[in-house]
Amino acid sequence: MQYVHLGRTGLKVSRLGLGTMNFGDVSDEKASFAIMDAAFEAGINFIDTADVYGGPQRPDIERGYGRSEEIIGRWMHERQARDKIVLATKLFQPMGYGPNDRRLSAYHIRKACEDSLRRLKTDRIDLYQMHHIDRFTPWEEIWQAFELLVRQGKVLYVGSSNFAAWHIAVAQGAANARHFLGLVSEQSLYNLANRIIELEVVPACRHLGVGVIPWSPLAGGLLADAFGKAAQGRRGALADAIERHRPQLEAYEALCRELGEHPSDVALAWLLHNPAVTAPIIGPRTKEQLAANLRAVDISLSSEVLRRLDEIWPGPGGEAPEAYAW
Repeated sequence: MQYVHLGRTGLKVSRLGLGTMNFGDVSDEKASFAIMDAAFEAGINFIDTADVYGGPQRPDIERGYGRSEEIIGRWMHERQARDKIVLATKLFQPMGYGPNDRRLSAYHIRKACEDSLRRLKTDRIDLYQMHHIDRFTPWEEIWQAFELLVRQGKVLYVGSSNFAAWHIAVAQGAANARHFLGLVSEQSLYNLANRIIELEVVPACRHLGVGVIPWSPLAGGLLADAFGKAAQGRRGALADAIERHRPQLEAYEALCRELGEHPSDVALAWLLHNPAVTAPIIGPRTKEQLAANLRAVDISLSSEVLRRLDEIWPGPGGEAPEAYAW
């Protein structure tokens, strides 16, 4: 396994992060333990979760589950692995039915942190991420709440997720004014099939020293041998995406065959070639899927292959403002 600094910090994390959204839902506790054991043995030291994980994830979810955090907490306790893990979790989404059981008020930040610490059976969260922007809470309140958690030793670093470049810049400006470290990472949707963050988020993160942590690096399975899954009858939600991207997928999978590499490994390796990327979050459902993803760290893509991937999966046309202005 290779390791890299998390953004501009001195903290080093593995080039692949273990995503645990499936824990407690798709993967039961026994399977989740097996996945974490295999990841730990492979050198992955970065585990990412959220308070809301542990059941179906929908935009209109009434409340979160907490089960993923509970499973990770029991695993760390049984394996005595806490001090060998960089532990990341998130807050924002509803964890109760009350009006203050969500978002980023100081009230909810404090309560969400205490609840996550209890479920995770730990005294600290290494990377505490805001799962979404809160358009109603001022940054003075948000940063004051995080500063208190940092002073108390309950949180070490703060990150964001699903923020626009504007939100990242405003948040960091407010943190700088308070002489606070502020954001060290941004977890965004980013993969070959969805490159919109290259327009503004990636350059903003690069300029501010904020590490990019891609989620859904395989585009929900689209970049992981989609035709093979379809042939096995495992179409599901992939069916529409396959039809929308059929010509691109045919060219992409042909290129992967030419390289002698699995499509999922090429997709992950492509992300790892971006200097702004810290660690893609992989979400294996089994330890076999995890083992397959590890190959990506060792793949080196030539400039010619990167050019061909750009042709197959074009980005937004450059970075702002040159992408849409002179």
